Amino acid sequence: MGCRRLMHVCALGLSLFGCGRPESAVVIELWAAGREGEVVSELVRGFEAAHPGVRVKVQTLPWSSAHEKLLTAVVGGSTPDVAQLGNTWIPEFATIGALAPLQRFGAGSTVVDEADYFPGVWATNRFEGQLYGVPWYVDTRLLFYRRDLLAQAGFEAPPSTWAEWHRMLEALQARAQPGQAALMLPLNEPEPLIALALQQPEPLLRDDGRYGNFSSAGFGRALGFYVELFRRGLAPTAGSAQIANLWDEFGRGNFSFFVSGPWQLGELRRRLPPALDGRWGTAPLPGARGPGASLAGGSSLVVFEASEQKALAWQLIEYFSEPAVQRRFYELTGDLPPRRSSWRGAPLAGDDEAAAFRQQLEQVRPVPPVPEWERIASEVARVAERAARGLLGIEAAQRELDRRSDRILEKRRWVLARSGEVQP
Repeated sequence: MGCRRLMHVCALGLSLFGCGRPESAVVIELWAAGREGEVVSELVRGFEAAHPGVRVKVQTLPWSSAHEKLLTAVVGGSTPDVAQLGNTWIPEFATIGALAPLQRFGAGSTVVDEADYFPGVWATNRFEGQLYGVPWYVDTRLLFYRRDLLAQAGFEAPPSTWAEWHRMLEALQARAQPGQAALMLPLNEPEPLIALALQQPEPLLRDDGRYGNFSSAGFGRALGFYVELFRRGLAPTAGSAQIANLWDEFGRGNFSFFVSGPWQLGELRRRLPPALDGRWGTAPLPGARGPGASLAGGSSLVVFEASEQKALAWQLIEYFSEPAVQRRFYELTGDLPPRRSSWRGAPLAGDDEAAAFRQQLEQVRPVPPVPEWERIASEVARVAERAARGLLGIEAAQRELDRRSDRILEKRRWVLARSGEVQP
């Protein structure tokens, strides 16, 4: 029976070790990070049951060192077959030739259907015209708010435009007691400002990612709106480390709005007292004329170029992409699925707080697909904080961001020039 099971796998056209004894299973190595790595061992049992003679070996990486460990594995020639990769890391790993292109697998797949994925999330897995990953789960930012406090201030629904949001924040701040604020927006988190900037027509980088484009009128509008929130006292100039406990402070009503991601759904449900059930909600980020775009974050599954079992590795990705498996993954982790069809069944269907994320995911945009983006994002936070504290004007902050990003992108320009894509 062991031989017949392995022959079933061999018949799939995979490069296996041949039909031998049952104990000589084919091993696929999967690296995953954080909570996802802790629970994925439960999920892979279904794949192993459907693929007799195949075993998935899972290695869990700490998020704090995952990037470094993956790069070290590339340099040392010890990469796994499949790995979880933050989707902003894909350009970096694709640039150094570490990832296997997946276009040929995706084109023939009956499971991975590009049309079923939120477009902005799918776009994060493409680099220079090639598909290098498949979205595993998605992360974006939107509004969390206190329904009861908004109602007390005279508002029946959350804001959909910047003007409405500003008007609500002013009304809430007028009612605030000492130590309270209308909005909690930690200055050391660049994502809210970047999300507002992604709503603008101009890109954040120009000339195919060679230079910063932060002096554009669009980024100026986003930065001006963001900085005004702090200068008018609608949000305190505090970092996340200065907030004793976000959930407790939100529950006490010490702020009415905050901007964050899907992991907060589970945290709020666990940490807020039952008396606050139904008194808080979620809403898409406001935009200029209605609900606006936000970040297309999250993690993807990739196959490394050095893998000798790419076809079997792709089948593992297909398994994780099945809507039923994605819904189970959500139950285990709280990570939102990247496919529309995965939202149609329990537990996500009918979840009022999660519904705003479903709406937001139709309007998410990827950050610039350059390996240097995370360094640039860190500079966005640093410069925006100086502007929020009144140490820089808006135009001066824009120029400073262009200067810093241009310096970070200097090597990219040199490489592109050397490759002949532009004139030196």
